[in-house]
Amino acid sequence: MKIDILTLFPGMFDGFLKESIVHRAIQKELVQINLINFRDFSKLSNQQVDDTPYGGGGGMVLRCEPLIDAIESVKKKNSKVILMCPQGKPFTQKKAESLKKETHIILVCGHYEGFDERIRDYVDEELSIGDYVLTGGELPAMVISDSVIRLIDGVIKEESYKNESFQNNLLDYPTYTKPYEYRGQKVPDVLISGDHAKIALWRKQMQEERTKKRREDLLRRDENE
Repeated sequence: MKIDILTLFPGMFDGFLKESIVHRAIQKELVQINLINFRDFSKLSNQQVDDTPYGGGGGMVLRCEPLIDAIESVKKKNSKVILMCPQGKPFTQKKAESLKKETHIILVCGHYEGFDERIRDYVDEELSIGDYVLTGGELPAMVISDSVIRLIDGVIKEESYKNESFQNNLLDYPTYTKPYEYRGQKVPDVLISGDHAKIALWRKQMQEERTKKRREDLLRRDENE
């Protein structure tokens, strides 16, 4: 998979690209991530990429020319162009599963007060990571990239994410490791019983109970799908 990230602040991605699972996926050549500074596509002498909004208002708005030129410089027939935007559809595990099937993703990071509306004509979809506003799209781009990359074959073991939270709209079950007892709290006996059928049943029950207690909206989502 190839991921092109269009941003004004490529330095924000230094740690993200050089640590942990994402870094190992890059080293294994399972994913290629490129950072494109769309300031380089500005036709103005001072490389300006924003301007005051028509009609007045606070803040600065990203100009359409540099962003669209940057998109078109990397876009191919198989590209999926995604705009990071708080007005976009909520990003979910289901969407991550869908995006892992793509061969080329272009993530566009907005900034400042917003962007020229005409930019929307050059993207395939808009995604949001939550109902709040950030200073820019860089953090959402990292979140989406991380969520998708870890699902790519060979990045981590399939069993590591097969029964995670949000699979089948359920939260993950409780997990334990050594020591068996710590400050009076013991590992549930079923987990050391050796009975894999009982363990599987217990884990499913725990998923359902935890989801009902903490995120009942996920169960309603399951009913509506």
